[in-house]
Amino acid sequence: MNQGAPSAQLETEPVAPSQPSSVFHVKQGAPPALAHLSEAIEALRTQDLLRERHAPLDPTSVSFCSNDYLGLASVPLTGHTPRGAGASRLMAGERAAHGELERALATWLRTEDALVFSSGYAANLGAVAALAQPGDVVVSDALNHASLIDGCRLSKARTIVVPHLDLDAVGQAIATAAPGRAWVVVESYYGMDADSPNLRALRALCDTTGAALIVDEAHALGVFGPDGRGLCAEQGVIPDVLIGTMGKSLGHSGAFVAGCRALTTWLWNRARPFVFSTGISPAVAASARRALDQSVAEPWRRHTVLSHSNHLRESLDAMGLTVLGYGHILPIVIGDARAAVEAAAKLHEHGLHVLAVRPPTVPYGTSRLRLTVTARHTDVHVENAIRALSLVLATSFEEPKS
Repeated sequence: MNQGAPSAQLETEPVAPSQPSSVFHVKQGAPPALAHLSEAIEALRTQDLLRERHAPLDPTSVSFCSNDYLGLASVPLTGHTPRGAGASRLMAGERAAHGELERALATWLRTEDALVFSSGYAANLGAVAALAQPGDVVVSDALNHASLIDGCRLSKARTIVVPHLDLDAVGQAIATAAPGRAWVVVESYYGMDADSPNLRALRALCDTTGAALIVDEAHALGVFGPDGRGLCAEQGVIPDVLIGTMGKSLGHSGAFVAGCRALTTWLWNRARPFVFSTGISPAVAASARRALDQSVAEPWRRHTVLSHSNHLRESLDAMGLTVLGYGHILPIVIGDARAAVEAAAKLHEHGLHVLAVRPPTVPYGTSRLRLTVTARHTDVHVENAIRALSLVLATSFEEPKS
């Protein structure tokens, strides 16, 4: 018998299972090695900090939680572009749709090039970790997104966290960088506080000291600036590294880093979340390019967002509520985590979908309701939100203790 051939017994007499294959017994509860997780989860629950999965949005409820600022996420995919890349773009995953999207992004933002990543988290993490080197100094705003923070950690550079929006502290931190490089990392519009750094002053400071300026424009692109090009464009600032996302205003998934070609070439070679990830779906890339064109061609979308936002802010101010920042993100600080959760639940009873944001996303003692306005909201939606907020917060809101 050919030793390479399977035996007849294996072909004709498979071992019978001890029980019907359709019956599965799944042991409930954490195994001993993970028992500590159950205790940790219970600790979160007692502090009102546990996030639990929730049901899909009730069709009768209006959401003020979405980051789909221009209302493009509901536009269906069209065309016949392949659904998957099949591999890392460095291997066999490069598709025409990727380059077309990157060229469109670079043209829109008036940069030399752009490189698309699988997510905003991957773009921030990959860019910072690949650029900052051991011996460098990274100057990071205290309220930077977790992905930027993790990028700083993985870079192995010395990271100096400066108080939020403190320009003087940034300058002092840069002064400690010699002889290494300095990287200043900020967001243009902070998603939890709805405020912004002085981008012009940061650019001037970096130019004077030789530091590089990295700006995450995730929440600003699409809404602010000429053609929705963000707050850097609005203020005439050219960052050395501009990071943006397709997961918010463009209504898709994925993100990008834009700048000079040397930047994107380096990231192609050294940004680990890019190098070791399957390329984004070509279908998504093609659709995101169409959404980009649509966002520029339909300025009414961002005008609607800002008009509704201004009206909602003015109404909340008239109620005596203090809403942080400016623009289309409206954070109302409640303070106590349980009070924020209870307020969100009461708002849901009035048909308003708003979630409580609690630590560690925001500092302890600053739990809040975070409303976001999109182009899909109508005048009626906004007026109903104002009524619901008035009914709930007039009775349950307490100013956080100083």
